[in-house]
Amino acid sequence: MWAGRFAKALDSKADDFNSSIRFDCKMYRQDIKGSIAHAEMLAAQKIISESDRDVIVSGLCDILRDIDNGDLEIDMSCEDIHMFVESELTKRVGDAGKRLHTARSRNDQVAVDVRLYLRDEADEILALLKQLVEDITDKAEQNKAVIVPGYTHLQRAQPITFGHHLMAYAMMLLRDIGRIKDATARMNYSPLGSCALAGTTYNTDRRMEAAKLGFDGIMLNSIDGVSDRDFCIEFMSAFSTIMMHLSRFSEEIILWSSWEFRYVELDDSFTTGSSIMPQKKNSDMAELVRGKTGRVYGDLMTILTLMKGLPLAYNKDMQEDKEALFDSIETVKMCLDIFAPMIRTMKVKPENMYRAAQEGFINATDLADYLTKKGMPFRIAYKTVGQIVAECIEKKCVLDDLPIEAYRAHSELFCNDLYNEISLETCVSKRLSEGGTSVSSVEAQITYVRKELQK
Repeated sequence: MWAGRFAKALDSKADDFNSSIRFDCKMYRQDIKGSIAHAEMLAAQKIISESDRDVIVSGLCDILRDIDNGDLEIDMSCEDIHMFVESELTKRVGDAGKRLHTARSRNDQVAVDVRLYLRDEADEILALLKQLVEDITDKAEQNKAVIVPGYTHLQRAQPITFGHHLMAYAMMLLRDIGRIKDATARMNYSPLGSCALAGTTYNTDRRMEAAKLGFDGIMLNSIDGVSDRDFCIEFMSAFSTIMMHLSRFSEEIILWSSWEFRYVELDDSFTTGSSIMPQKKNSDMAELVRGKTGRVYGDLMTILTLMKGLPLAYNKDMQEDKEALFDSIETVKMCLDIFAPMIRTMKVKPENMYRAAQEGFINATDLADYLTKKGMPFRIAYKTVGQIVAECIEKKCVLDDLPIEAYRAHSELFCNDLYNEISLETCVSKRLSEGGTSVSSVEAQITYVRKELQK
């Protein structure tokens, strides 16, 4: 490729070290697509002849078809996928193939290939995210009235519905969808035509190439065009946030499916057993998602560290962006693909959830609200209820079982209607504020999410 300047061949070890084809071969479709657009632009600008264009485009289409069909194996001795495609094209069509690289550098070629590849992968990730949100929302709708303890500090706090809890994850993942869409919009500008860093002396039409490749416009500074990897960082940050959400959900699923909770049971097809303990049913899929989160975080740190000290414009260090980027993409897709059916087939155990909600004094806030609504200042009500809880603990009973005489010993504001006010069903149904845990509020959240998924 750089014959002329060098007097001897690259050392074989250096050649292997320098090569990227073992991982950038993933981008062969995008590389061919970019080259076709470039050939068409060159002909339109009369930089190459129309006959050369036709030969080049036909040859590239044949190469794409042969790779897809398995009739052409990518030569791993080539330095990268770009040189493989160009050398194979030249082998097939002769001198016309050698004209393809006119007014183009590998620097802008690589940059456009990565953007095209990431755009394609982002579409797949969006589809997987939407499917997961749908499955979570369906599960929430099925359990919109199922009462379960809500937690803070991993301590039972207030009664909520399981549907309400699930919808919290639907909302998180809905924001992840927005992040992927936003990152795609910012990325969707073409660097093709930036060449090595300074542009070209040829009368090219960069906007024509950009339009053919589905970009919204062009990178307006050629140095930025070849040296920018902000879009990789932004996507990988979004991927890390997705994994953080999946990891939090995984942690709860692991707890919920334990014998100590027994709130849910994962389907046999998404659990494993033990090699020595025959009774075990392990939530390994959720545990693996939780573990793979660190891997995606590491990929993000790789590219942040890679880019932090690079002078403009292109540096060979930037070849290291792809393995981390590709790994984060594949890991996120794998985790989303396994998570959706795991949620879809998960069995909920309402009776265990309700039993747990009856313990832990999670209706204490409602008891304080009961006094406040009768005129007692909240801080006094708070203290009074705290004393009642302490009495219940001493007597080994719950608030619902404490007799009215015991309540009235603390305040004459208590009447028999308090028992209805502190029932779990009332505690949940009266929380009608937007975003709250009442059935009507959860239904509104479900309606909102379903509408957002249609956009």
